[in-house]
Amino acid sequence: MPSKKSARLAALTVAAVCSAASTVVLTAPAHADSVRIRDVQGSTRISPYAGKQVTDVAGIVTGVRTYGSSRGFWIQDPQADDNPATSEAIFVYTNSTPKGVAVGDAVTVSGTIQEYVPGGAATGNQSITEITKPTFTVVSSGNAVPAAVVISARSVPDAYAPAGDTAANGSVNGLTLRPSAYALDYYESLEHMNVRVADARVVTGTDAFNELWVTVKPHENANRRGGTVYGSYDSQNTGRLQIQSLGAATDFPKANVGDTLAGTTTGPLDYTQFGGYTLVASELGTLKSGGIKRETTQKQGRGELAVATYNVENLDPSDATFAEHASAIVNNLQSPDIVSLEEIQDNNGKTNDGTVAADQTMKKLIDAIAAAGGPAYDWRSIDPVDKADGGEPGGNIRQVFLFNPERVSFVDRAGGDAATAVGVTKVNGKAALTASPGRIDPADAAWTNSRKPLAGEFVFRGKTVFVIANHFASKGGDQSLHAQYQPPARSSETQRHLQATAVNAFVKDILAVQKNADVVTLGDINDFEFSGTTQRLEDGGALWSAIKSLPKSERYSYVYQGNAQTLDQILISPSIRRSCDFEYDSVHINSEFNDQISDHDPQVLRFRP
Repeated sequence: MPSKKSARLAALTVAAVCSAASTVVLTAPAHADSVRIRDVQGSTRISPYAGKQVTDVAGIVTGVRTYGSSRGFWIQDPQADDNPATSEAIFVYTNSTPKGVAVGDAVTVSGTIQEYVPGGAATGNQSITEITKPTFTVVSSGNAVPAAVVISARSVPDAYAPAGDTAANGSVNGLTLRPSAYALDYYESLEHMNVRVADARVVTGTDAFNELWVTVKPHENANRRGGTVYGSYDSQNTGRLQIQSLGAATDFPKANVGDTLAGTTTGPLDYTQFGGYTLVASELGTLKSGGIKRETTQKQGRGELAVATYNVENLDPSDATFAEHASAIVNNLQSPDIVSLEEIQDNNGKTNDGTVAADQTMKKLIDAIAAAGGPAYDWRSIDPVDKADGGEPGGNIRQVFLFNPERVSFVDRAGGDAATAVGVTKVNGKAALTASPGRIDPADAAWTNSRKPLAGEFVFRGKTVFVIANHFASKGGDQSLHAQYQPPARSSETQRHLQATAVNAFVKDILAVQKNADVVTLGDINDFEFSGTTQRLEDGGALWSAIKSLPKSERYSYVYQGNAQTLDQILISPSIRRSCDFEYDSVHINSEFNDQISDHDPQVLRFRP
């Protein structure tokens, strides 16, 4: 067998020219001084060669990506050093579909080292070390791929990330990697390397982009349905890992939370904009069902009022999910007396033509509920000003009160519109709304480009119940948990904190008039039960998030990047809480499933006013 040097001199160099035409040219091999991959990677997140030319970087091809915007191939040095902080692999970015290279090829690559930030620097994401504008030589083919590093519960540290450098705005980029101390450092030390997980439990179901999340720590904050619960800002669930595939999309498993990728899943460890560290599998484990079923809550008793919140995810008349939403409301939620619906769109959905009315959307849903055997619901809402409440451009989402008039009556008081603030007055010695339905302080800057809370007055068995439907500002713009900035900035909280303060003040206005008033504040709060947003809603004891009546392992309504978390909440006034005569249920029918009709699970509160 010829020596490595003679084989390389005898080989032709394939130049992967970064052009739309994917041109391939043949040249003589380069002869400049070479560096090893570990030298390029270095012991921090930023390569010491960033922006510099490198020549004849050698490695074995471990994967080839021929799709998407980041096409190229991974190479790995088969002779690892003894420094656990330095990765032995790198991605070669060819821009167009790479040609003339295959898994198992021994290659040398020349090009420019780039630190590429998925999604752009504004995201705060970490960067990927890549070789760009490459030319490469195939030295030999059919070589064994370097053995995969096994990622397991024993190898991943419990601590998530070091505190960032205050002199660098909290960035961890310049810190020396400590892979035995921090999970993010551990994964970074394996950047682009061939890795493997075994018998990994699925903790986020397959999404529309053919991605799922697994955990390599089966006991880490586990819940009874197979997920991992996100219970505090200090508990990041370090065993989470995203899985993609180098294979055909049709071959990717349709998994639910609690399923298992049995056997081994192997491939290069990438880093992506919407998931952080991602195993791009050339070998996928076999899907084994965990058997979770959609939940059904209890039916409310004759003297119990059932109030629910349900984000129906941009529902408009063109959607094909009305029958499924109707079945969920009738069967899984057991036809609540009052439902706060979030993300009801106008009559032509995302068509951006000034339409704001949603009567056709609501008629279609109410008809579907009746067809599913449910009650003949009625509804109340206030149309927003066009394009003033955020959401999908032209969609004009809003909250809607859906209620069963056979069980509860709505107190209509004129005067509520998109621009008029609802107030609190006293009628016969008790609190009453000045408009019902009405919007809470819609001109306040807290609600700029966001949904305004909808307040309504209901009567159940002769007793008044105030209900406030909310959909707070989203988490868009927050830095990810896997960001280079640690701890990551949660800039979206600023608006939610203002919103929570405004709603809390309104509830206090009601309680100032009538101390024992029954007030239910609910909806898509877009924040956790332990968050500063919730604390501001609860300020002064005006409200209490009733999901905290559940065990910590049950507190979730949404699953994101492997974390089961609370975004949807029902908060109750002291009169309801003190009675201790209430039940709370987070009804898991969507968030854990690959065939979800919404990304949120509805919440139900049953109590006796």
